[in-house]
Amino acid sequence: MKLSAAIDNATPELVAIRRDLHAHPELGLEEKRTSAFIARHLETLGYHVTTGLAKTGVVGTLTNGTGSRSIGIRADIDALPIHEETGLDYASRTPGLMHACGHDGHTAMLLGAARALAERRNFDGTVHLIFQPAEENFGGARMMVEEGLFEKFPCDAIFALHNEPALPFGQFALREGPVMAAVDEARITVHGRGGHGAEPQETADPIVCGASIVMALQSIVSRNIHPMDPAVITVGAFHGGSASNIIPERAEMVVGIRSFDAAVRDELERRIRTIAEAQAESYGMRATIDYERSYDATINHKKETDFVRDLAFCFAGVDKVIDLARPYMGSEDFAYMLKERPGTYFYLGAKATGEEKPLHHPGYDFNDGLLPIGAAFWTELAETYLARS
Repeated sequence: MKLSAAIDNATPELVAIRRDLHAHPELGLEEKRTSAFIARHLETLGYHVTTGLAKTGVVGTLTNGTGSRSIGIRADIDALPIHEETGLDYASRTPGLMHACGHDGHTAMLLGAARALAERRNFDGTVHLIFQPAEENFGGARMMVEEGLFEKFPCDAIFALHNEPALPFGQFALREGPVMAAVDEARITVHGRGGHGAEPQETADPIVCGASIVMALQSIVSRNIHPMDPAVITVGAFHGGSASNIIPERAEMVVGIRSFDAAVRDELERRIRTIAEAQAESYGMRATIDYERSYDATINHKKETDFVRDLAFCFAGVDKVIDLARPYMGSEDFAYMLKERPGTYFYLGAKATGEEKPLHHPGYDFNDGLLPIGAAFWTELAETYLARS
């Protein structure tokens, strides 16, 4: 892989930055320390720094030459409500919070690229480095877009990456078109009639009805959605009752729904509502459904995906670049930036020993070996995209 001497020499600093961020995790829209840390770093490098977009977002802007083209590169900065179990010296100092998805690493890589771009000045145009809050739960990307991100910081193209512990170390994985799913959530409440467990005939048991709903929901993907259209329905929680001799008044289910196609997304909602209501009615009860649509599907653009693929071939070698056979069923709010500007979202493999914990695991830790690779690739991507004519 091509690593500039500047980035190679800066690796200890990048590791120190990443571990400092790891030790001080903050939830989405609460990343005040993280944002201040990023802003100070960018200011020392000569960037024009804008703070406060989506509450805690930071954008660093650097212009060089006379070119009119511009590029945006995004890193997410928030942590997760997970209690860390790594036992590392730099483990989270905040109980119940940790960087379990590698956003600390994503941030450090982009700060490494920020230094290299500022020192080299080997581009003609404008670079916008976007440090986005609240990727995990609150849709920070959508908030930034709604608050005028691309009006304030015009970008001809936008790019982002995510580390992936399941892929070989240093491998670039990309895909044109859908790369991550839309995610929705349904909260189904069955309203029954409680009573003594010894006299079930005097009640309307919402647990029995709820169990029927759970089983009926499984038929939607297998019988209502085309086999070639990916979709997932997961009943992730079922709450009802408190003792073996009490039939409760209600039972509640929380359902996760994932899809890619807009028509499929609509059909999933329609069938979930119909099944829940009809099953409840058949048991002489009533069901209410609180259905919330969350992140849209992440759809990569062809031109920008081809650009990253060609660049990765030169940067890492053909054997280190793959096209994903299928999209991931996880979700990502970078989707909202891609709906506004052409771009692509890709993965960088982190598996070195085979013992790496998966993302969102309390034992996960970002692979620091990726820091110089990510920083160097972002530098090369910006310089190539804004190459002098």
